[in-house]
Amino acid sequence: MKQVVISGTGLYTPPYSISNEELVACFNTYAEKFNADHATEIADGSVTALELSSVAFIEKASGIKARYVMEKAGILDPERMVSHIAERSDDEISIQAEMAVAAARDAMERAGRTAADIDMVLVACSNMQRAYPALAVEVQDALGIDGYGFDMNVACSSATFGIQQAVAAVQSGQARAVLVLNPEITSGHLNWRDRDSHFIFGDACTAIIVEAKDTAVSQQQFEIIGTELKTRFSNAIRNNFGFLNRFDEAGIGQPDKLFRQQGRKVFKEVCPMAAEMIKATLAKAGVEVAQVRRYWLHQANLNMNLLIARLILGRDAEPGEAPVILDTYANTSSAGSIIAFHKHQDDLEAGALGVICSFGAGYSIGCVVVRKL
Repeated sequence: MKQVVISGTGLYTPPYSISNEELVACFNTYAEKFNADHATEIADGSVTALELSSVAFIEKASGIKARYVMEKAGILDPERMVSHIAERSDDEISIQAEMAVAAARDAMERAGRTAADIDMVLVACSNMQRAYPALAVEVQDALGIDGYGFDMNVACSSATFGIQQAVAAVQSGQARAVLVLNPEITSGHLNWRDRDSHFIFGDACTAIIVEAKDTAVSQQQFEIIGTELKTRFSNAIRNNFGFLNRFDEAGIGQPDKLFRQQGRKVFKEVCPMAAEMIKATLAKAGVEVAQVRRYWLHQANLNMNLLIARLILGRDAEPGEAPVILDTYANTSSAGSIIAFHKHQDDLEAGALGVICSFGAGYSIGCVVVRKL
């Protein structure tokens, strides 16, 4: 079977960062005003007072210290608490496509590829800004790529599922090279007024070039030696926003139309699933856990990553074994594991083995085993 490599990765980082201190100051201003405005109802028990947030709470719960966003002022306005991004005309490139184009150019430069070398564009992410036309086709047009493109959504696992789709396209001969893109404006689906989740997400976009090993020309190549995907339905992470919402006006603006999760349940159920999936994927690829130099895990929560690594290794991960970027990027959904891979790959020696793993709503888990060439 044709051998396939990741020949380049790219990253677009938004221009604005919000620290925990800034986020807490905004949230607490909102919470204090809410409690003052509803003092009578809170006193008679008909309304529950909002609990204040804190930097210590956020960092203990998640390990997150800051997050990048596409727009900052609107989020930090206690009267608004949502980004203010002007809608673009149909004749302008969309904001999500613009992010993807920037990340794509970075990946193409690292891979030593031009638009003429790519046959397929795949946008794989949690939230698309529109139903159609496909963002992938818009990016394809903006980059001048011939061939075809389409969108797919497997929530936080979209990148690893996208890599597997790219591998299949290259191995079948349908594409010489595939551009996989993960443009995430997760700030758009976050409820900034919810103390338990207002700190979780950040915006970013990653890009991956997947192509045949025998034609790759880049200096940094990772041979893909195994991929495994798994889904199992769960309501523990959910977002009910969609076009059907307008059929029932009672639901418009309700909290379930934004991100929500049962955090403790997700932690308890997903961590062992992810660890077992990684071990099973390695075994199928003929690789022992002790041979793996690095794990690029989904960047959702530091405590989850620490536990997953412990379940795989039977000990705490050593520095460099499971690099963390969520302290500065927060949870960027599908982009998280790829940001970690992008930023922590160049130091590996030839022959080093690693695992890219993402996990999230669905539940969905994707694993990609790679070897540095």
